[in-house]
Amino acid sequence: MKRSWTVVGVVLIPLILGAEPPVVKTAVPAPDLDELFERNDGWIGADGAYSVAFSPTRTLWLFSDTWVGKIKDGRRTDATVVNNSIGVQEVARGRVAYSNARGSDGKPRATIVPTDGRGWFWLQAGVADGNRLSLFLNQVEKTDDKSVFGFHSIGLWLGTVANADQSPESWRVEQVKMPNVMFTKDRTLVWGAAALRVGDDLYVYGIDEQHGSGRPKRQMVAARVPAASISDFSTWRYLHNGEWSADFHAATPLASDFASEFSVTTFGKRYLAVYTERGLSSRIMGRLADHPFGPWSASAVLYECPEMGHDKNLFCYAAKAHPALSSEKELVISYVVNSFDFWQVARDAKLYWPRFVRVTLDVSK
Repeated sequence: MKRSWTVVGVVLIPLILGAEPPVVKTAVPAPDLDELFERNDGWIGADGAYSVAFSPTRTLWLFSDTWVGKIKDGRRTDATVVNNSIGVQEVARGRVAYSNARGSDGKPRATIVPTDGRGWFWLQAGVADGNRLSLFLNQVEKTDDKSVFGFHSIGLWLGTVANADQSPESWRVEQVKMPNVMFTKDRTLVWGAAALRVGDDLYVYGIDEQHGSGRPKRQMVAARVPAASISDFSTWRYLHNGEWSADFHAATPLASDFASEFSVTTFGKRYLAVYTERGLSSRIMGRLADHPFGPWSASAVLYECPEMGHDKNLFCYAAKAHPALSSEKELVISYVVNSFDFWQVARDAKLYWPRFVRVTLDVSK
């Protein structure tokens, strides 16, 4: 950790500057990992792609909008979109099996639906504790905007699955609306963009988004809660100017230009945040810290996704790291390629899958 000095009166006070930014040695696509997720029938693509290491061999994959149907001649056909789905990887680096939830009419439906009947859920970070799985559920509704961004968040729920060791179709999900959030004209403050357990504590990362003209200003914030008491919101504490406060409104922004979904993982003896720059970008960014709450280093580009340079209709997002696929020497990161033209995703089945890259970092820095 570096230090510099500032003068206050006649006293020199050390200022902690945080870790050095990550230094990339190599960054290459991983088509062998892409293939583990691809299908031509049933589950045929999704975004989101949070991973939860449920056991040493079992990894759960949490997806948001999901295509269900068939792929023929490079196109999605006889297809529909459901708002979330679950994948299960029973063997490390094995092929992924997907949930096939269906409604009473026999048609595909989301695996988890809001109990209050409003909108739908997009799945964010998840945390396993024995057979229990805690999920952050972003509740979303449509707006009058006819573009692919015609939606807005209206709430955040904590889902608890007591029987997460069973198939996702049989999960019983208890849903509790989270009280420690803000949805106002000027500000959105939410949690569950990332989560990391360290010892008996769970660090939950969120986004403080200031609304105004132009692209939203998204900044990372952090909370801490005993892992065994995640659903007791009175035990949550929020990082405010280096202290843990009971007031969630006062959470201090820790880093800027973040996305609404990202990851924070251990990396050697440090902590690594991975995200798509400002939410939509060809650039996957990383920041390092010596502690799970920071201070965070300056950002560094970990990988530049090539797809946006090939087609102006495409955009990349949803970057995050996956410890279950990574190793001490190699970091595995996923991202998603989407289109501003919804029907292009139907016409081109190469789009809208988790795409993986392998990144090696200079651990001596």
